[in-house]
Amino acid sequence: MLVWEREEPPSRPVPAPLSRERILGAAIGLADVDGLEAVSLRKVAAVLGVGPMRLYGYIATKEELLDLMVDAVHAEIRPVGDGWREALHSLAETTRQAAHRHEWFADLIGGRPRLGPHALARGEAVLAAMGDIDLDIVVPAVDAVDAYVIGAVRREITEWRAERATGMDKRQWQATFGPYLERVFATGRFPALESVVRDGPHPDPDETFRTGLDFILDGIEARISN
Repeated sequence: MLVWEREEPPSRPVPAPLSRERILGAAIGLADVDGLEAVSLRKVAAVLGVGPMRLYGYIATKEELLDLMVDAVHAEIRPVGDGWREALHSLAETTRQAAHRHEWFADLIGGRPRLGPHALARGEAVLAAMGDIDLDIVVPAVDAVDAYVIGAVRREITEWRAERATGMDKRQWQATFGPYLERVFATGRFPALESVVRDGPHPDPDETFRTGLDFILDGIEARISN
């Protein structure tokens, strides 16, 4: 049986009562502050003031704990709106917002479908919003939006981590390496790249995300209209 199907042990009148909800809250708190590296059953038990062995009645492995953490974040992703376009736009935005609140979430999404109750509810809401559109369009359309969002948020979070690791934000990094690019462009070997760097748009992260999302949604709309 999967962790979502197993009953929790009966509660006991002890100084530190446990539940999956409390365990999950402690684990997410650790991950939000220090990343997934900070999450272990031993560290979660320490936060809760109990011995690690007590956790095994609720969660069998660290992998189960990570599954529960991911599903808890899926509860924050609830696509809303009238029609398929608003729903997919909402799906993308709420997924990005959840990843911004929980950086570690970006490391765990993608790959095989998530089967927790909140992840399934999210999937049900998205598919229901697609209405009577042919499934041959619905499936790749939702996959395309998911793939775009995963790539976009991972790029954003990678930038945040690079800023913390180097002590330089994006503008400082550009100023540091700008002289090198000037020397490279002076060779005349990269005219197209030089044009983009000098004259191309440089939108902020929010505009970058929404512009890219509109490209995806416009493509889906064109396919539906055919």
